[in-house]
Amino acid sequence: MKPLLILDLDGTLVDSLKGIAASLNHSLAEHNQATHLPFAVRNFVGDGVVMLVKRALGEPHEPTLAASVIDSFKAHYDANWQNGTHPYEGITEALEALSEAGYPLAVLSNKPHAFTVAMTARLFPTIKFAAVLGQRDGIPHKPEPQGALEIANMTNHAPKDCIVIGDSTMDLETARRAGMRAVAVTWGYHDRKRLIEAGATHMIDHPQELDAACITSRLDSKI
Repeated sequence: MKPLLILDLDGTLVDSLKGIAASLNHSLAEHNQATHLPFAVRNFVGDGVVMLVKRALGEPHEPTLAASVIDSFKAHYDANWQNGTHPYEGITEALEALSEAGYPLAVLSNKPHAFTVAMTARLFPTIKFAAVLGQRDGIPHKPEPQGALEIANMTNHAPKDCIVIGDSTMDLETARRAGMRAVAVTWGYHDRKRLIEAGATHMIDHPQELDAACITSRLDSKI
């Protein structure tokens, strides 16, 4: 049986940096706060909207200000995320090939759940995902393992039969805590050095390498 592939969204399946930066800067400017270039915003993403805004505001900042910027970001992003968000080159074809090869696919993101579901459906209409989960109230986000374990349970897979695929140290830590294997992709928001320092043992540079990487990680697994 092929392992369940639990894929991250931002930085793994989609390049969403321009869209995130545009909505973040719109919200910051609306509150008379300093804006940031996309290369700086790249270092803010990965831990959900709350941390995105807190990092953009810097310290110290008023909690009420952060809450207002978060609300503004969500409203702007809801209406505009399609601008500046697109699948990475080759990723759709890779997902189709994995699905045809018998791999069950799922998405787990720290992006709010509604955005995660809408973005996945809009950008990957030909892909049948077994589960799509984003950040939800009351459920700790990555690197806490609850979301990954929930997906495993939903699809009747043991953790040892799951592979977390993502571009960040957050994804590597999620896999470790969940008792799953991991494949790190280098085309996203965390560079190769950072991934290696976080313990990445299987890294790929292009979506077409996914199938081979999943097979190799399974053979090498100590779990």
